[in-house]
Amino acid sequence: MYNQLVSKDIKLAVVGLGYVGLPLALEFARHFSVIGYDIKEKNLTMLRNAVDPSGELKADSFKNRDILYTSKLSDLETANFFIVAVPTPIDKYNKPDLHPLLSATTAVAKVLHKGDYVIYESTVYPGCTTEECVPILEKLSGLKYIEDFKVGYSPERINPGDAEHSLQNTVKIVSACDDASLDEVARIYETVVAAGVHRAPDIRVAEAAKIIENTQRDVNIALMNELSIIFNRLGINTYDVIKAAGTKWNFVQYTPGLVGGHCIGVDPYYMVHKAAELKYHPQMIASGRFVNDSMGGYIAKQTVKRLLANDMPMEKARVLIMGITYKENVSDIRNSKVADIVAELLSYRVLVDVVDPNADPLAVEEEYNITLAPAPTPKYHAVIIAVPHREYLTLTEPDLEKMLVPNGLVVDIRGLFRTKIKHLQYWSL
Repeated sequence: MYNQLVSKDIKLAVVGLGYVGLPLALEFARHFSVIGYDIKEKNLTMLRNAVDPSGELKADSFKNRDILYTSKLSDLETANFFIVAVPTPIDKYNKPDLHPLLSATTAVAKVLHKGDYVIYESTVYPGCTTEECVPILEKLSGLKYIEDFKVGYSPERINPGDAEHSLQNTVKIVSACDDASLDEVARIYETVVAAGVHRAPDIRVAEAAKIIENTQRDVNIALMNELSIIFNRLGINTYDVIKAAGTKWNFVQYTPGLVGGHCIGVDPYYMVHKAAELKYHPQMIASGRFVNDSMGGYIAKQTVKRLLANDMPMEKARVLIMGITYKENVSDIRNSKVADIVAELLSYRVLVDVVDPNADPLAVEEEYNITLAPAPTPKYHAVIIAVPHREYLTLTEPDLEKMLVPNGLVVDIRGLFRTKIKHLQYWSL
């Protein structure tokens, strides 16, 4: 398989050209003939013009690549090595939504040939690849798993907005259905991952490894969020406590904050789902999710509490929220917990303006029914710095003071301005 890809006798297809699939497809296209398959025609048009819809990759990343962008199954049929990199979100009940994954699997199954490989990168619970995807591949293709086609799993480790930890310099986990196919999969990924690969002994091990990478972070952040609630009642600053504790060699400096996005705020629910199938209730994982999912409402209530202390009627209060993307310096708004702050403030009849230099206003309107303001319109009774975009980091206390009424409040969720604010009212987690 590897030698045929290098000689371009066969093609590699990446199904799903989002923040995971696109960089992968472009890197493989340096060495192999690649088919980039996606169902979003608008995005495909942008890609053909060397524009990344997520804003992560520059135009140079598209140069000198052997790649075809398409939504046609007839084009996909010319591939023999498939990589599925579609989203795996949760539904409104926090249950795994496998629809994109199974739809992509159906597309691949329709064009699968004897001897082909199908590798999954989408985050799933342990066992999902063989229990949910393989039966579809077998049924629609008429081929037999392992005997006629091979399957593997290599979890993505793309971190949007992070230029330091790239696809090329981050060790890649690979797994496959047998030893021979594992050798092929490892060799193919080693072509684009300079840091090398880790060969997991089993597909389920690789699936589980991906889940616990983000579950561990979720639980640790939940601990710091819970501690921040306690420290707030004690009247001490959480970040000052963390700085002091961080002087010990084995203290790991997790910080409190909002946990949204498509990984940390989602992946643990896949493990909760699988644990429930096994008749086990994962108390620590579920508790961490509860704490982190509650922080948007908590921040809004703390803001309201301080406005009331200033004798401000809620129906007259104006609050500016700076940032709505799920993390700093990205345009991705999926599972943004800033929306929870907005909803809670609106329930108190507070007037809320939201600004964000990176978010697409149309996408925000469609996803959250929130209309982004083109710019702040002072004066506000409180300013909430929700997402520390680079555009906000240079703000000074006089800058914030210009936005606020006298005795106005600065809510700094990440504690980035705690040494800058000397005169304004200030609160952080």
